[in-house]
Amino acid sequence: MNPTDPQHPWSRLVAAARRASDDRDTAAPYGFATRVAALAFTQERKMASLVERFALRAVGVASLLAILSLAVNYSALTSSSSATSSSDDELLPTQDAVSVVLDLS
Repeated sequence: MNPTDPQHPWSRLVAAARRASDDRDTAAPYGFATRVAALAFTQERKMASLVERFALRAVGVASLLAILSLAVNYSALTSSSSATSSSDDELLPTQDAVSVVLDLS
């Protein structure tokens, strides 16, 4: 029952497999890729996931909310942008944020 023995069936099988050559054609038949792609696109989907069902609606609602918030706050945005151009130095921090936090602790 020694597998290294040359007369053992496993050794003979492995030696025969090493000597065998594979002369088969490995290329796919003509039109195989086209047929597989056509079958993939013709499959009817049974059930869409919940995320898939509501994803485009959520994008639409988020876009509408963004446009609405811009429209509502347009006057505040335009007045603050004209004020910052005249007083850019007032908005610059004068102290390091880390030192302020460490002083408070």
